[in-house]
Amino acid sequence: MPAQHRPVAALTAVGAVAVLGLGAGPAAAETPKPLRYVALGDSYSAGSGVLPLDPGAPLVCARTSKNYPHLLAASLGAKLTDVTCGGAQTKDFTSSQYPLVPPQFDALKSDTQLVTLTIGGNDQNTFINAVLACGTAGVLSGGKGSPCKDTYGTTFKDRIESTTYPAIKASLQRIKARSPKARVAILGYPWITPAKAVPGCFLKMPLAEGDVPYLRDTQAHLNAAARRAAAATGTTYVDMDAASDAHDACRPAKERWIEPVLFGTNFVPVHPNAAGEAGMAQQAAKALKLS
Repeated sequence: MPAQHRPVAALTAVGAVAVLGLGAGPAAAETPKPLRYVALGDSYSAGSGVLPLDPGAPLVCARTSKNYPHLLAASLGAKLTDVTCGGAQTKDFTSSQYPLVPPQFDALKSDTQLVTLTIGGNDQNTFINAVLACGTAGVLSGGKGSPCKDTYGTTFKDRIESTTYPAIKASLQRIKARSPKARVAILGYPWITPAKAVPGCFLKMPLAEGDVPYLRDTQAHLNAAARRAAAATGTTYVDMDAASDAHDACRPAKERWIEPVLFGTNFVPVHPNAAGEAGMAQQAAKALKLS
């Protein structure tokens, strides 16, 4: 990552309320109530792998207090209810993901004013399976050819289209039904791999040369599914493509937003580090016109 991104610039609660169109107080002297913000989603929302852990979160969710919802809430002076959880799928919005972990949608109220989420990467384990399959194929091939692409072809993209896209769309519709006053934003996933194989990356991300663009194309299809679902439901889509383009897992430690499979700093590999979570917060603020 050639440029480091600073955390989202601090915004006053008054400005945040005004920009969101949620109504400022009738008198200038009155102190507005904090924005009621609910964060939903999977490990990219939870910041799984980044320390310190959120003391208010179930340990199994591996949620950090430095995830993008916490950063965004701090910049807005918002009242955050963070129910993000590592490994979450869209089904965990309406059912318990783990014992004693309530369905995430239980946090949504009729007076919720802002909702953010990152979701879809774990649905049917499609993208996770793609990463694992391509990594295994890369090791067995010694990094040559495109064994994952040759074996799976359009399988992963087809599953995203047939199962993930409708699940994301339905989830966004249900969020709006539960919290009709809320501004809702779904974030795309920051790039995990570069557009093509780069020297030295195989030691950190054991992908065959031809499978690096294949996996990136699969991720692009996943992000496109979230974008389309957002457009179909009147949801704000937070595009991470351009912002994260020079921050993939193959970059040096000081530049990357995503930690690699090997020799990374997170205790959960192939996930955003603290800089990645800050970058996601910054992009969310821009998309919501909060900075």
